Amino acid sequence: MTQRELFLRHVAQTSSAPLALEIVKADCATLYDAAGKEYIDLIGGISVANIGHRHPKVIEAIQKQLDAYLHIMVYGEFVEAPQVQYAKLLTEYLPSALNAVYFTNSGAEAVEGAMKLAKRVTNRTQIIAFNHSYHGSTQGALSIIGDEYWRNAFRPLLPDVLHLEYNSFASINEITAQTACVITETVQAEAGILAPTKEWMLALRKKCTETGTLLILDEIQAGFGRTGKLWGFEHFDIVPDVLLLGKALGGGMPLGAFIADKKLMDAFTDNPVLGHITTFGGHPVCCAAGMAGMKALLEEGWIATVKGKEELFTSLLDNPKIKAVRSFGLWMAVEFDSFETNKQIIDKCIAAGVLTDWFLFASDCLRISPPLIISEEQIKKACEVIVKACD
Repeated sequence: MTQRELFLRHVAQTSSAPLALEIVKADCATLYDAAGKEYIDLIGGISVANIGHRHPKVIEAIQKQLDAYLHIMVYGEFVEAPQVQYAKLLTEYLPSALNAVYFTNSGAEAVEGAMKLAKRVTNRTQIIAFNHSYHGSTQGALSIIGDEYWRNAFRPLLPDVLHLEYNSFASINEITAQTACVITETVQAEAGILAPTKEWMLALRKKCTETGTLLILDEIQAGFGRTGKLWGFEHFDIVPDVLLLGKALGGGMPLGAFIADKKLMDAFTDNPVLGHITTFGGHPVCCAAGMAGMKALLEEGWIATVKGKEELFTSLLDNPKIKAVRSFGLWMAVEFDSFETNKQIIDKCIAAGVLTDWFLFASDCLRISPPLIISEEQIKKACEVIVKACD
């Protein structure tokens, strides 16, 4: 049997029509399949490979950590240098109130931990989230994603969850002294790159402060330079009470985190003790890889290139079939008239060596979230393929 046949038979599937490309190598912003075909990667593992695939500094850090130790103890018991040093690095580039890092295995696990923290700290139960938001597929995260189509088959889910309209001032009035937390993506990703106004974000922050409600910002996709700043919330002059990270956090390895003030995070240490625990969260190899990736991102200046590359993409994506291009940094949704049109164009792009996909809650939009290191030559070629696929 071929690898593809084995994949379809033995690997649990998430849809009836996976991309099923057999990728054998990845480097920078290029993927290679088993037949030797090259693909310009416009999705970066869904906003994971911000510094490109297999960055040499990440590979070096992984190899060095492999020579020291792998897993040695459940999270939070031993002093493990990769965890400690990465937490220190992250907090050095965050506002002072975000000074304690809880590492998890994924972004969805970070969401789960943050919801528990909000309930524990506030002694409240209500959680407010927003329509068309995406936060993961685990039980709690699924409860707060903003689309009933994805939730309904798995009910009953968490109680006392209220879904409101994103970027609506009327929604802010629903936040009360009974609300434990408001959780929102800084920029809605799976809705097709929808950004709020600065005024709305400031009003949201103000209302949460007034009611003693924790503001949790999900930057699992928006973080690490994707928006043109290291953190998405920097565009809006606010600071969350809890920050959620994942995807690019691990430099290509599985890693998530929720970050808050130590005074809040210490709520997990008693009543009950071990209030939130994990076996593999903050795995030393993943932390070593993530720290090397973050250092490379900062030292090599890739964030400074985001604006120019965004402008290049938007200037070249010009075709009558394209209804709109919504962008926020190197993160774009190319809108067509229907999913059917979008799917045809995606298939043509992949056949022509440009890897892209669609959004969960905006299936009429083509996804662009490439490694930040993508070259101008690759951008021009990719846009040429997309525009040609429209004809």
